Amino acid sequence: MKLIYKYHRMTAKVSGFGITEYRFEKLHEIIDGYASEGWRYASWIPVLQRGNGYIEEIDLVFEKEKVES
Repeated sequence: MKLIYKYHRMTAKVSGFGITEYRFEKLHEIIDGYASEGWRYASWIPVLQRGNGYIEEIDLVFEKEKVES
């Protein structure tokens, strides 16, 4: 079985005053959308992390079996 991968870059929405919040919005909708196209959610990879430890960008990783032609 040979797998192919697709990556979806997401940037956190930063909000708050005094206490900063980092949120990745619409995660469920994005995962459900890829699933409806036959992709399986596999993992996530931190791409950009601030010095304070907050992760600002991630890649969602999707996989599916490669169809040999």
